[in-house]
Amino acid sequence: MCGINGIFAYRPSAAAVDRDELLRVRETMTARGPDGAGVWIADNGRVGLAHRRLAIIDLSPAGAQPMQTADGLTVVSFNGEIYNYPELRSELERDGVRFDSHSDTEVLLHLYRRQGPAMVGRLRGMFAFALWDAQARSLLLARDPHGIKPLYYADDGGTLRFASQVSALLAGDGIDKRPEPAGAVGMLLWGSVPEPFTLYRGVRLLPAGSTLLVTETGAAAPVRYWTLSAAMERSLEAAASIPLGSETAFMREQLLDSVRAHLLADVPVGAFLSAGLDSSTLVGLAREASSARLRTLTLTFDDLQGTQHDECPAASLIARHLDVDHTCIVLSAGEQEEELDRFFTAMDQPTIDGINTWFVSRAAQQAGLKVALSGLGGDELLGGYASFTEVPRLRASAQGSPWRHAPKLYRSMHRLLGARLGWSANAAGIPEFGTTPEGAYQLSKGVFMPWELEGILDTDVLREGLRALAEHDAAYAEAHTGLNDFGQVACLESVRYMRNQLLRDTDWVSMSHSLEIRVPLVDHVLSETLLGLAASGRLGPGKSALPRTLSCGLPTEILNRPKSGFVVPTWRWLRHHPGLDAWKSVPALRQARMSDSRRWAFTLLSRHPSGKALLRN
Repeated sequence: MCGINGIFAYRPSAAAVDRDELLRVRETMTARGPDGAGVWIADNGRVGLAHRRLAIIDLSPAGAQPMQTADGLTVVSFNGEIYNYPELRSELERDGVRFDSHSDTEVLLHLYRRQGPAMVGRLRGMFAFALWDAQARSLLLARDPHGIKPLYYADDGGTLRFASQVSALLAGDGIDKRPEPAGAVGMLLWGSVPEPFTLYRGVRLLPAGSTLLVTETGAAAPVRYWTLSAAMERSLEAAASIPLGSETAFMREQLLDSVRAHLLADVPVGAFLSAGLDSSTLVGLAREASSARLRTLTLTFDDLQGTQHDECPAASLIARHLDVDHTCIVLSAGEQEEELDRFFTAMDQPTIDGINTWFVSRAAQQAGLKVALSGLGGDELLGGYASFTEVPRLRASAQGSPWRHAPKLYRSMHRLLGARLGWSANAAGIPEFGTTPEGAYQLSKGVFMPWELEGILDTDVLREGLRALAEHDAAYAEAHTGLNDFGQVACLESVRYMRNQLLRDTDWVSMSHSLEIRVPLVDHVLSETLLGLAASGRLGPGKSALPRTLSCGLPTEILNRPKSGFVVPTWRWLRHHPGLDAWKSVPALRQARMSDSRRWAFTLLSRHPSGKALLRN
């Protein structure tokens, strides 16, 4: 795992690459790669690549980057891991390729030389890279299918700049820093900034599963080589060939295959262990797949001890059952408060979820880990969220509602009677939004509803932001397919929540602690093999099939334990922490029925310079 950045001055009129700028941007990402650094600039000064290294595979200097072929015609700066690189390397060696390192980076170079940009379809892993082809005089940017690794870019019409973080790009020159309405609106609607937007007009996120080719005539539009909805359709077709009664055995085989791939490393690999089915199953399978002792971590807060939200007792029971080396870490209220300012300083784009990952990544770093497995993605893959039943229910309710032809009148009635009758705030939008998958999902999982933003954002900002989101938001496109209810919700959860929030948080937070977090349940090969079975109902309700894939199972008390989730005490911070009280100046946010998640989302946006500029004064 690393930090990458670069500059391509593609127009003759653009200034040549500024080495100082290249290094300045690179050094803002030192935490992403404390083990080494490199820079490469073409002889003509028109393109430059830089790199910060966190050494995981091939720890020797031979794995340093930017890396180039012996003839100097192909150069790459790469962030991530390619888990099937040993197989790809063997194939290339059979074709006569000679390697100078044992790194997956070198495999990328030679695979590109033989297959060109299409080679991205053969990569299994998490990655974002920039590859310069001197013969074609082109720069190829690429991002993995699920979007585990980010890649941001800015194009001023003559020069394209890119980096692993928005904050890194801002340390360079020529970036349009005007606030982006779609980023702010999306943050308040969903709790994170939606792809491809950021909070800056001049900075975009390369969409997941996409490549971007930049030549001397400029940057082409991103090209999608993988989408979740298409993968779901392929998986549904493939599921028909799997014999009835063999589902558990098939699922075990596929999960073990992904876990083995994600254990590939030249440093010890640990794991986060909550009391949930996904992380418990993941740890159990990792224990079976490797002879090395596995170290696991569970984090809790001192004010949660003894409550249903304290995961340490159950996690310790699971650890003993699975025979792993386990540590429970209890964070005091004082330590939590001390870390908040560091969290806000490091935050690349605002998000309502990142603080929990911050604390557990900090614990892993202090434990000496460089790589940790996470159970993230199990709910999206197998239908573990309540939204998988709630969204279809809301759609049925909306389609049968007598108010569907007068939604604004219904909303007015709800405003008058809702509090008295105990209706949820989002229920006011059922007739207006509940008839479509994305609208019903907004009702089920959204933070604010669009009409609620009228008192928070300027009218023009809100209108422009909503229009841009309707035109370019990736989640809309994924949901508008012929998929069944499960498939539509799985796409929305995976794109709207997992990709834009969980995965993005996991990247910048873990990298702030020089930690690589791997997510075996977020693997495009696994998605294509299991999504169809889950969507057709052949794996049972939710994640119930997961523990059956373990040879040793899980303790009964764990299987019967209610799902609790990882809880952080935002309610206390909003009321008592200095600098987190901006919400108190907004009348709507002071209402007694207003949820703290909404106050938290507003607070995070208000702390960001660009986000704050878009809020109504």
